[in-house]
Amino acid sequence: MGADLGLPDDYPALLTDLKTRIRSAQTRAALAVNRELILLYWQIGQAILGRQQQAGWGAKVIDQLSRDLKREFPEMKGFSPRNLKYMQQFAANWPDEAIVQQLVAQIPWGHNIALLQQVKDPGQREWYARAAIQHGWSRNVLIHQIDSRLLERQGQATTNFERALPAPQSELAQQLLKDPYNFDFLNLHDEALERDLERGLLAHLRDFMLELGVGFAFVGSQYHLEVGGEDFYLDLLFYHLRLRCYVVIDLKIGEFRPEYVGKMNFYLSAVDDLLRHPQDAPSIGLLLCRTQNKVIAEYALRGVDRPLGVSTYELAESLPPELKGQLPSVEELEKEMEKLGGGERGE
Repeated sequence: MGADLGLPDDYPALLTDLKTRIRSAQTRAALAVNRELILLYWQIGQAILGRQQQAGWGAKVIDQLSRDLKREFPEMKGFSPRNLKYMQQFAANWPDEAIVQQLVAQIPWGHNIALLQQVKDPGQREWYARAAIQHGWSRNVLIHQIDSRLLERQGQATTNFERALPAPQSELAQQLLKDPYNFDFLNLHDEALERDLERGLLAHLRDFMLELGVGFAFVGSQYHLEVGGEDFYLDLLFYHLRLRCYVVIDLKIGEFRPEYVGKMNFYLSAVDDLLRHPQDAPSIGLLLCRTQNKVIAEYALRGVDRPLGVSTYELAESLPPELKGQLPSVEELEKEMEKLGGGERGE
Protein backbone atom coordinates (compact mmCIF):
# COMPACT_ATOMS: atom_id res chain seq x y z
CA MET A 1 0.00 0.00 0.00
CA GLY A 2 2.90 2.33 0.82
CA ALA A 3 4.46 1.82 -2.61
CA ASP A 4 1.19 2.79 -4.42
CA LEU A 5 1.14 6.14 -2.58
CA GLY A 6 4.81 6.81 -3.19
CA LEU A 7 5.64 6.12 0.46
CA PRO A 8 8.57 4.06 1.77
CA ASP A 9 7.93 0.35 2.26
CA ASP A 10 8.56 0.60 5.98
CA TYR A 11 5.98 3.37 6.41
CA PRO A 12 3.22 1.01 7.78
CA ALA A 13 5.63 -0.30 10.43
CA LEU A 14 6.51 3.27 11.41
CA LEU A 15 2.84 4.25 11.60
CA THR A 16 2.04 1.22 13.79
CA ASP A 17 4.94 2.03 16.11
CA LEU A 18 3.89 5.67 16.46
CA LYS A 19 0.26 4.72 17.16
CA THR A 20 1.46 2.43 19.93
CA ARG A 21 3.66 5.16 21.40
CA ILE A 22 0.85 7.74 21.27
CA ARG A 23 -1.66 5.40 22.95
CA SER A 24 0.91 4.57 25.61
CA ALA A 25 1.55 8.27 26.20
CA GLN A 26 -2.20 8.93 26.41
CA THR A 27 -2.53 6.19 29.01
CA ARG A 28 0.38 7.57 31.04
CA ALA A 29 -1.06 11.07 30.80
CA ALA A 30 -4.48 9.87 31.98
CA LEU A 31 -2.87 8.04 34.91
CA ALA A 32 -0.82 11.12 35.75
CA VAL A 33 -3.93 13.33 35.70
CA ASN A 34 -5.76 10.86 37.93
CA ARG A 35 -2.81 10.68 40.33
CA GLU A 36 -2.62 14.48 40.61
CA LEU A 37 -6.38 14.72 41.15
CA ILE A 38 -6.37 12.09 43.91
CA LEU A 39 -3.44 13.82 45.61
CA LEU A 40 -5.27 17.17 45.37
CA TYR A 41 -8.38 15.63 46.94
CA TRP A 42 -6.24 14.15 49.70
CA GLN A 43 -4.63 17.54 50.39
CA ILE A 44 -8.04 19.26 50.48
CA GLY A 45 -9.27 16.55 52.81
CA GLN A 46 -6.24 17.00 55.06
CA ALA A 47 -6.85 20.75 55.23
CA ILE A 48 -10.52 20.28 56.15
CA LEU A 49 -9.68 17.54 58.63
CA GLY A 50 -7.07 19.71 60.33
CA ARG A 51 -9.50 22.64 60.68
CA GLN A 52 -12.22 20.37 62.02
CA GLN A 53 -9.91 18.99 64.68
CA GLN A 54 -8.32 22.31 65.63
CA ALA A 55 -11.11 24.84 65.13
CA GLY A 56 -14.23 22.68 65.25
CA TRP A 57 -15.34 23.34 61.68
CA GLY A 58 -18.88 22.11 60.99
CA ALA A 59 -21.11 21.38 58.01
CA LYS A 60 -21.87 25.08 57.40
CA VAL A 61 -18.22 25.83 56.73
CA ILE A 62 -17.99 22.95 54.25
CA ASP A 63 -21.13 24.18 52.47
CA GLN A 64 -19.63 27.67 52.15
CA LEU A 65 -16.29 26.22 51.01
CA SER A 66 -18.13 24.27 48.32
CA ARG A 67 -19.84 27.42 47.01
CA ASP A 68 -16.61 29.44 46.97
CA LEU A 69 -14.58 26.74 45.21
CA LYS A 70 -17.29 26.25 42.58
CA ARG A 71 -17.38 30.01 41.96
CA GLU A 72 -13.59 30.22 41.65
CA PHE A 73 -13.20 27.05 39.52
CA PRO A 74 -16.44 26.70 37.52
CA GLU A 75 -14.79 24.38 34.99
CA MET A 76 -13.92 21.82 37.68
CA LYS A 77 -16.36 19.27 39.02
CA GLY A 78 -16.02 17.56 42.38
CA PHE A 79 -16.44 20.44 44.82
CA SER A 80 -19.91 19.54 46.05
CA PRO A 81 -20.37 19.43 49.85
CA ARG A 82 -20.80 15.67 49.62
CA ASN A 83 -17.54 15.22 47.72
CA LEU A 84 -15.68 17.51 50.10
CA LYS A 85 -16.84 15.29 52.95
CA TYR A 86 -15.55 12.28 51.03
CA MET A 87 -12.19 14.05 50.74
CA GLN A 88 -12.14 14.56 54.49
CA GLN A 89 -12.94 10.86 55.05
CA PHE A 90 -10.33 9.92 52.46
CA ALA A 91 -7.63 11.89 54.29
CA ALA A 92 -8.71 10.47 57.66
CA ASN A 93 -8.58 6.88 56.43
CA TRP A 94 -5.29 7.25 54.52
CA PRO A 95 -3.14 9.45 56.79
CA ASP A 96 0.18 8.41 55.17
CA GLU A 97 0.86 10.48 52.04
CA ALA A 98 3.41 7.94 50.79
CA ILE A 99 0.74 5.21 50.72
CA VAL A 100 -1.61 7.59 48.94
CA GLN A 101 0.97 8.27 46.23
CA GLN A 102 2.10 4.67 45.85
CA LEU A 103 -1.28 2.98 46.09
CA VAL A 104 -4.65 4.70 46.09
CA ALA A 105 -3.61 7.49 43.72
CA GLN A 106 -3.31 4.72 41.11
CA ILE A 107 -7.07 4.07 41.11
CA PRO A 108 -9.94 6.43 40.18
CA TRP A 109 -11.80 8.51 42.73
CA GLY A 110 -14.94 6.38 42.34
CA HIS A 111 -12.95 3.30 43.38
CA ASN A 112 -11.68 5.15 46.44
CA ILE A 113 -15.18 6.20 47.47
CA ALA A 114 -16.34 2.58 47.14
CA LEU A 115 -13.47 1.44 49.38
CA LEU A 116 -14.33 4.09 51.98
CA GLN A 117 -18.00 3.16 51.99
CA GLN A 118 -17.71 -0.62 52.00
CA VAL A 119 -14.43 -1.60 53.70
CA LYS A 120 -13.90 -0.48 57.28
CA ASP A 121 -10.73 -2.43 58.10
CA PRO A 122 -7.58 -0.56 56.91
CA GLY A 123 -5.69 -3.75 56.05
CA GLN A 124 -8.57 -5.12 53.99
CA ARG A 125 -9.03 -1.76 52.28
CA GLU A 126 -5.37 -1.78 51.23
CA TRP A 127 -5.67 -5.38 49.97
CA TYR A 128 -8.66 -4.55 47.76
CA ALA A 129 -6.92 -1.42 46.45
CA ARG A 130 -3.86 -3.46 45.43
CA ALA A 131 -6.06 -6.14 43.85
CA ALA A 132 -7.97 -3.51 41.86
CA ILE A 133 -4.68 -2.17 40.46
CA GLN A 134 -3.25 -5.62 39.74
CA HIS A 135 -6.34 -6.91 37.93
CA GLY A 136 -7.62 -3.66 36.42
CA TRP A 137 -11.03 -3.97 38.09
CA SER A 138 -13.75 -1.54 37.17
CA ARG A 139 -15.63 0.10 40.03
CA ASN A 140 -18.54 -2.32 39.64
CA VAL A 141 -16.23 -5.34 39.69
CA LEU A 142 -14.46 -3.96 42.77
CA ILE A 143 -17.79 -3.57 44.57
CA HIS A 144 -18.81 -7.09 43.54
CA GLN A 145 -15.58 -8.55 44.90
CA ILE A 146 -16.03 -6.72 48.20
CA ASP A 147 -19.67 -7.79 48.49
CA SER A 148 -18.72 -11.43 47.79
CA ARG A 149 -16.03 -11.37 50.56
CA LEU A 150 -13.26 -12.27 48.13
CA LEU A 151 -10.46 -11.64 50.64
CA GLU A 152 -11.99 -14.04 53.18
CA ARG A 153 -12.55 -16.78 50.58
CA GLN A 154 -9.34 -16.59 48.55
CA GLY A 155 -6.82 -19.36 49.16
CA GLN A 156 -9.17 -21.29 51.45
CA ALA A 157 -9.71 -24.40 49.29
CA THR A 158 -8.53 -27.77 50.64
CA THR A 159 -5.67 -28.80 48.35
CA ASN A 160 -2.51 -30.87 48.08
CA PHE A 161 -0.73 -28.17 46.06
CA GLU A 162 2.08 -27.70 48.57
CA ARG A 163 3.14 -31.29 47.99
CA ALA A 164 2.08 -31.80 44.36
CA LEU A 165 3.44 -28.58 42.80
CA PRO A 166 6.79 -26.73 42.94
CA ALA A 167 6.90 -23.83 45.41
CA PRO A 168 6.22 -20.79 43.20
CA GLN A 169 3.38 -22.44 41.31
CA SER A 170 1.87 -24.07 44.40
CA GLU A 171 1.53 -20.71 46.17
CA LEU A 172 -0.06 -19.04 43.14
CA ALA A 173 -2.41 -21.96 42.52
CA GLN A 174 -3.50 -21.96 46.18
CA GLN A 175 -4.33 -18.25 46.05
CA LEU A 176 -6.33 -18.70 42.86
CA LEU A 177 -8.77 -21.16 44.41
CA LYS A 178 -11.49 -20.01 46.80
CA ASP A 179 -13.78 -21.59 49.32
CA PRO A 180 -16.66 -21.15 49.04
CA TYR A 181 -17.39 -20.07 45.48
CA ASN A 182 -20.33 -17.69 45.26
CA PHE A 183 -22.93 -18.77 42.67
CA ASP A 184 -25.72 -16.48 43.85
CA PHE A 185 -26.37 -15.54 40.21
CA LEU A 186 -27.94 -18.99 39.78
CA ASN A 187 -31.57 -19.71 40.58
CA LEU A 188 -31.50 -23.39 41.51
CA HIS A 189 -33.71 -25.30 43.91
CA ASP A 190 -32.44 -27.82 46.44
CA GLU A 191 -33.39 -30.76 44.22
CA ALA A 192 -31.32 -29.52 41.25
CA LEU A 193 -29.14 -32.04 39.42
CA GLU A 194 -25.47 -31.65 38.54
CA ARG A 195 -26.48 -31.13 34.91
CA ASP A 196 -28.71 -28.22 36.02
CA LEU A 197 -25.77 -26.69 37.86
CA GLU A 198 -23.53 -27.00 34.81
CA ARG A 199 -26.18 -25.52 32.49
CA GLY A 200 -26.70 -22.65 34.91
CA LEU A 201 -22.98 -21.84 35.06
CA LEU A 202 -22.70 -21.93 31.27
CA ALA A 203 -25.80 -19.75 30.89
CA HIS A 204 -24.12 -17.22 33.20
CA LEU A 205 -20.60 -17.79 31.91
CA ARG A 206 -19.58 -14.15 32.31
CA ASP A 207 -20.54 -14.16 36.00
CA PHE A 208 -18.94 -17.57 36.45
CA MET A 209 -15.66 -16.39 34.90
CA LEU A 210 -15.70 -13.31 37.14
CA GLU A 211 -16.11 -15.54 40.18
CA LEU A 212 -13.31 -17.87 39.06
CA GLY A 213 -10.95 -14.91 38.78
CA VAL A 214 -8.42 -13.44 36.40
CA GLY A 215 -6.54 -15.76 34.06
CA PHE A 216 -9.10 -18.50 33.40
CA ALA A 217 -9.83 -19.20 29.73
CA PHE A 218 -12.87 -21.37 28.96
CA VAL A 219 -12.09 -24.45 26.85
CA GLY A 220 -15.35 -26.39 26.92
CA SER A 221 -18.11 -28.19 28.81
CA GLN A 222 -18.71 -31.94 28.68
CA TYR A 223 -15.29 -32.02 27.03
CA HIS A 224 -14.84 -35.39 25.31
CA LEU A 225 -11.85 -37.62 25.97
CA GLU A 226 -11.37 -41.13 24.59
CA VAL A 227 -9.36 -43.41 26.84
CA GLY A 228 -8.86 -47.12 26.15
CA GLY A 229 -11.60 -47.10 23.55
CA GLU A 230 -14.17 -45.64 25.98
CA ASP A 231 -15.71 -42.18 26.07
CA PHE A 232 -15.37 -39.83 29.04
CA TYR A 233 -16.66 -36.28 29.49
CA LEU A 234 -15.23 -33.52 31.69
CA ASP A 235 -17.85 -31.25 33.25
CA LEU A 236 -15.82 -28.08 32.64
CA LEU A 237 -12.35 -27.56 31.20
CA PHE A 238 -10.37 -24.33 31.52
CA TYR A 239 -6.83 -23.21 30.79
CA HIS A 240 -5.13 -20.83 33.19
CA LEU A 241 -2.92 -18.28 31.45
CA ARG A 242 -0.65 -17.49 34.41
CA LEU A 243 -0.24 -21.04 35.66
CA ARG A 244 0.12 -22.30 32.08
CA CYS A 245 -1.93 -25.40 32.78
CA TYR A 246 -5.32 -26.99 32.22
CA VAL A 247 -7.86 -26.81 35.04
CA VAL A 248 -10.47 -29.57 35.21
CA ILE A 249 -13.62 -28.78 37.22
CA ASP A 250 -15.95 -31.55 38.35
CA LEU A 251 -19.33 -30.42 39.69
CA LYS A 252 -21.11 -32.21 42.53
CA ILE A 253 -24.54 -31.19 43.74
CA GLY A 254 -24.07 -32.92 47.10
CA GLU A 255 -21.40 -33.32 49.75
CA PHE A 256 -17.81 -34.29 49.01
CA ARG A 257 -17.09 -38.02 48.92
CA PRO A 258 -13.57 -39.56 49.01
CA GLU A 259 -14.23 -41.60 45.85
CA TYR A 260 -14.48 -38.37 43.82
CA VAL A 261 -10.70 -37.96 44.18
CA GLY A 262 -9.97 -41.18 42.28
CA LYS A 263 -12.16 -40.12 39.39
CA MET A 264 -10.55 -36.68 39.22
CA ASN A 265 -7.08 -38.25 39.39
CA PHE A 266 -8.05 -40.32 36.35
CA TYR A 267 -9.25 -37.21 34.49
CA LEU A 268 -6.01 -35.36 35.22
CA SER A 269 -3.92 -38.29 33.97
CA ALA A 270 -5.91 -38.35 30.75
CA VAL A 271 -5.71 -34.57 30.21
CA ASP A 272 -1.96 -34.58 30.83
CA ASP A 273 -1.45 -37.39 28.31
CA LEU A 274 -3.91 -36.25 25.63
CA LEU A 275 -4.01 -32.44 25.84
CA ARG A 276 -1.06 -31.12 27.78
CA HIS A 277 1.71 -29.47 25.77
CA PRO A 278 5.30 -30.32 26.81
CA GLN A 279 5.77 -26.74 28.06
CA ASP A 280 2.53 -26.76 30.10
CA ALA A 281 2.58 -27.21 33.86
CA PRO A 282 0.77 -30.23 35.37
CA SER A 283 -3.01 -29.99 35.06
CA ILE A 284 -4.99 -29.05 38.18
CA GLY A 285 -8.28 -30.56 39.31
CA LEU A 286 -10.99 -28.74 41.27
CA LEU A 287 -13.87 -30.62 42.84
CA LEU A 288 -16.75 -28.21 43.46
CA CYS A 289 -19.16 -29.70 45.99
CA ARG A 290 -22.19 -28.30 47.78
CA THR A 291 -20.61 -29.12 51.15
CA GLN A 292 -17.43 -30.72 52.40
CA ASN A 293 -15.97 -32.13 55.58
CA LYS A 294 -12.45 -30.68 55.51
CA VAL A 295 -10.98 -33.52 57.56
CA ILE A 296 -12.34 -36.13 55.14
CA ALA A 297 -11.14 -34.05 52.18
CA GLU A 298 -7.63 -33.76 53.65
CA TYR A 299 -7.46 -37.53 54.20
CA ALA A 300 -8.73 -38.17 50.66
CA LEU A 301 -6.04 -35.92 49.15
CA ARG A 302 -3.23 -37.41 51.23
CA GLY A 303 -0.97 -39.55 49.05
CA VAL A 304 -2.43 -38.21 45.76
CA ASP A 305 0.42 -36.99 43.56
CA ARG A 306 -1.55 -34.91 41.07
CA PRO A 307 -2.53 -31.35 42.12
CA LEU A 308 -6.13 -31.37 43.28
CA GLY A 309 -8.35 -29.03 45.28
CA VAL A 310 -11.75 -29.33 46.93
CA SER A 311 -14.03 -26.32 47.37
CA THR A 312 -17.64 -25.68 48.18
CA TYR A 313 -20.06 -23.31 46.49
CA GLU A 314 -22.93 -21.19 47.71
CA LEU A 315 -26.18 -20.67 45.84
CA ALA A 316 -28.59 -17.79 46.38
CA GLU A 317 -29.97 -18.05 49.88
CA SER A 318 -33.40 -19.66 50.03
CA LEU A 319 -36.04 -19.26 52.71
CA PRO A 320 -35.28 -20.95 56.04
CA PRO A 321 -37.28 -24.19 56.47
CA GLU A 322 -39.28 -22.72 59.36
CA LEU A 323 -40.64 -19.98 57.07
CA LYS A 324 -41.61 -22.26 54.21
CA GLY A 325 -45.37 -22.78 54.16
CA GLN A 326 -45.97 -19.68 56.29
CA LEU A 327 -45.77 -17.22 53.40
CA PRO A 328 -48.57 -16.83 50.84
CA SER A 329 -48.25 -18.73 47.58
CA VAL A 330 -48.08 -17.03 44.19
CA GLU A 331 -51.73 -17.97 43.55
CA GLU A 332 -52.81 -16.44 46.86
CA LEU A 333 -50.92 -13.24 46.11
CA GLU A 334 -52.52 -13.02 42.67
CA LYS A 335 -55.99 -13.40 44.19
CA GLU A 336 -55.25 -10.63 46.70
CA MET A 337 -54.01 -8.37 43.90
CA GLU A 338 -57.22 -9.05 41.94
CA LYS A 339 -59.28 -8.08 44.96
CA LEU A 340 -57.33 -4.86 45.39
CA GLY A 341 -57.71 -4.06 41.71
CA GLY A 342 -61.44 -4.73 41.83
CA GLY A 343 -61.84 -2.52 44.87
CA GLU A 344 -60.12 0.38 43.17
CA ARG A 345 -62.35 0.06 40.11
CA GLY A 346 -65.43 -0.03 42.31
CA GLU A 347 -64.46 3.26 43.91
